[in-house]
Amino acid sequence: MVVLQLRFLLVPLLASIMGAAQYMMQDAALMNYIDRRLLSLEKRLEKCNQDILDYVEEFRDFSKMVLSRLAGLNNYKAEVKSEVENLLTRIERAQRDIDYFGSVTDSHTCIEVHEDLVKQQLFEEEQEKKKLKLMLNASCHHMIAGIKSLKIVKKTGDKHGSWMKDPGKKHTKIYLLNGSVNNVILEFANIMTFTESNHTLRARRVTLPFPWEGTGHIIYQGFLFYHRYGSLNEIIKFNIQKRNITDQMLLPGAGRIPAYQLSPSTKIDLAIDEQGLWAIHAEPDTGGNIVITKINHITMAVEHTWDTSCSSKDAEAAFMACNTLYVVYNSPSGGTSRIRCIYDILDAVNTQEIPVLHFPKRQGSHSTIHYNPKEMQLFAWGDGSQIIYKLHTKQKV
Repeated sequence: MVVLQLRFLLVPLLASIMGAAQYMMQDAALMNYIDRRLLSLEKRLEKCNQDILDYVEEFRDFSKMVLSRLAGLNNYKAEVKSEVENLLTRIERAQRDIDYFGSVTDSHTCIEVHEDLVKQQLFEEEQEKKKLKLMLNASCHHMIAGIKSLKIVKKTGDKHGSWMKDPGKKHTKIYLLNGSVNNVILEFANIMTFTESNHTLRARRVTLPFPWEGTGHIIYQGFLFYHRYGSLNEIIKFNIQKRNITDQMLLPGAGRIPAYQLSPSTKIDLAIDEQGLWAIHAEPDTGGNIVITKINHITMAVEHTWDTSCSSKDAEAAFMACNTLYVVYNSPSGGTSRIRCIYDILDAVNTQEIPVLHFPKRQGSHSTIHYNPKEMQLFAWGDGSQIIYKLHTKQKV
């Protein structure tokens, strides 16, 4: 009986001991797995750190090499610059020797060649004039003989500005462009709306993507042509109704000096006459004399350029009318404006017989003067006033 009781007590004890041993073996296996995984991660981290150190060292070596190469390039650049300057000096010396040799050489052969060149040049100029007459249709036969009267339409805006109609359209809209740097056009339905006291409230505002420079812009056939502010000689063609830029061009030689000494903000003055779009500017290469360029307003391409004998000194404005340039002069302190230089590109005007044309009954200065070929009037901006001048014309001689 006692033996049976001991058996019943030993069996659960042995089962408990065996279960505990089994759990201990499982725990030991788990600990061993965790230890192996930690060792593997530690080795990977150590390799990663070593790779980073290797990369840093490689980058330092590469940086030293690049800096060394750059220093060598700087030295080479200095050597090349010195060689170029030496070469330029030798070229200038050789050019002076050539000029001196040419000045002391007396050859009849050279004179004959020179005469042949002059004859050839005269022939080419004559042919060029014929082409120009065909290009410009030679349909313009009148010239300005006097300025009959003026009408101050309104006084609004800054001292500098421009206002105009579109001679290429049938509508009666008035456009006001205030200031020598701005990007907002005011469009009025007609001149009556413009003259109202609250005219700015009745205006349609058109904002340009780039501001204009000076006061030499012009509106023709629904497009605004203007010199872009901040550029040397970029002319932009802007569609007023669609409010987008349709084309642009660079005017060679322009933009380095003002077109008129008394209007220094205007480097390029654009003009419209019976033949279309023109550009008026001055160049240092011509001694400050005014240059006129015919521009195709559709393709924005230069068609021809003329160097005139009209000086930009003491000039305040100019305009084109019937293929002829009229330059307006004044005194620096302001006074009576007068036209005293005329240049006809087709030589159809005898400029020696034209008297000085004075602007009537007004003392001051003009920021801009534009000719409207449709109405044969001048639209001027004088000391903040918008003025219309009526013209007296006669046949060209």
